[in-house]
Amino acid sequence: MSLEQELHEILASGLAAQSLQLSDDQQAKLVGFVLLIDKWNKAYNLTSVRDPKQMMVKHILDSLAIYPYLAKHEAKHIIDVGTGPGLPGMPLAIAFPDTAFTLLDSLGKRVRFMTQCVHTLKLSNVTPVQSRVEAHTPAQPYDIVLSRAFASLKDMLHWCQHLVNSDGQFLALKGQFPEDELKEVSDHYQVIKTESLTVPNLVGERHLVWIKKA
Repeated sequence: MSLEQELHEILASGLAAQSLQLSDDQQAKLVGFVLLIDKWNKAYNLTSVRDPKQMMVKHILDSLAIYPYLAKHEAKHIIDVGTGPGLPGMPLAIAFPDTAFTLLDSLGKRVRFMTQCVHTLKLSNVTPVQSRVEAHTPAQPYDIVLSRAFASLKDMLHWCQHLVNSDGQFLALKGQFPEDELKEVSDHYQVIKTESLTVPNLVGERHLVWIKKA
């Protein structure tokens, strides 16, 4: 069995376990994204995960774990801050083709990689941007600010507050339950909910923290 076939199988079983339905084209793009990370990783060191099969679990299925929460929101424009090689933004953009995603990172090599992915995978709803988050000034406010292993909740809210209006929301993907970080969230914000996430075949805790301006 080829690596590509193995990746398709891991993805298909993971999607079934998460009760997610994606088209054959979307699944092919997710596999293609992993293969691109693997190819570029050798020269660009995009992720410490070296095995493409582990990438499918730790990067793709992990990113897609918040699919049900985004699906309820009907956001039109989402920014993924400190996205690295495009996580969780790129997999979610493939899963939500009608939502515009801005993928923000300060490192040029990561943005070049994401730009290549957009071209290769023909993604019309993804805009990679090279900038520090505090220097990024959007033409219009985003509906949602996403982050995965980006910063503490306090720092994330401080650096990203200008990216949303009063209706905007913040979704942070965390490992262990961030009890200490939640205590540091200022009164200007309201923690809407925290959810424990289940990622198929992933060892370790995953949590989603959902916050909005008070």
